[in-house]
Amino acid sequence: MVSREYVLVTGASRGIGRAIAERLISDGMHVINFDKSRPTRITEHESFYEVDVSDEKVLRAALAEAISKYPITRLVNNAGIVRPATIEKTTLEDFHAVMNVNVAAAIVCVQALLPAMKAAHFGRIVNIASRAALGKEERIAYATSKAGLLGLTRTLALELAGDGITVNAIGPGPIATELFQSANPPGAPATQRILDSVPLGRIGQPEEVAHIAASLLDQRAGFTTGQAIYVCGGMTVGLSQ
Repeated sequence: MVSREYVLVTGASRGIGRAIAERLISDGMHVINFDKSRPTRITEHESFYEVDVSDEKVLRAALAEAISKYPITRLVNNAGIVRPATIEKTTLEDFHAVMNVNVAAAIVCVQALLPAMKAAHFGRIVNIASRAALGKEERIAYATSKAGLLGLTRTLALELAGDGITVNAIGPGPIATELFQSANPPGAPATQRILDSVPLGRIGQPEEVAHIAASLLDQRAGFTTGQAIYVCGGMTVGLSQ
């Protein structure tokens, strides 16, 4: 029987998280999926936990249960929410809600999995940030949270390097997911402006983000840490017109 490695992926029931889960399973890993909703299909090498990561008590309880069953040494902090608004319309309720899911939950997950990683002197942590961390209109809370995730990534990379644990971030640009389409309705002028600004001239696919995540989670990726890789069709380096 082939021995599988265990990886926790938050928000792995749809979108980018689902693509990451499916890629990792195909690569021979066992995925522990923390999500509020069940995936359409739970695969053979997947354990699903119904978890609202915004609820710290529920999250910590689920983490304790998962850790008691599986030797988890890899983590993908993917769960995220967006509440589009300009600075005038951004409420502190929105801000705290977004920070709670996008940043605080990531910290809680890292804290819970660190003992096993340190004991193994091996760990891989990938934080799913966003190109919006570099600035995007009407994303005050979201962009701030994702920029915070980049700061967390760099700081953790320094703190955990001595334990053989790498920490990196991925910053997706416009990717064809439910989250993107809910915030950027198809056919809207603002959505078309986004497409016009992508040098590759198209929306990215979740599988393209999953490929980078799988690479960073690989055991052979031991000399890359503290980095942010943008999967954005070239948006972060220039405009197509």
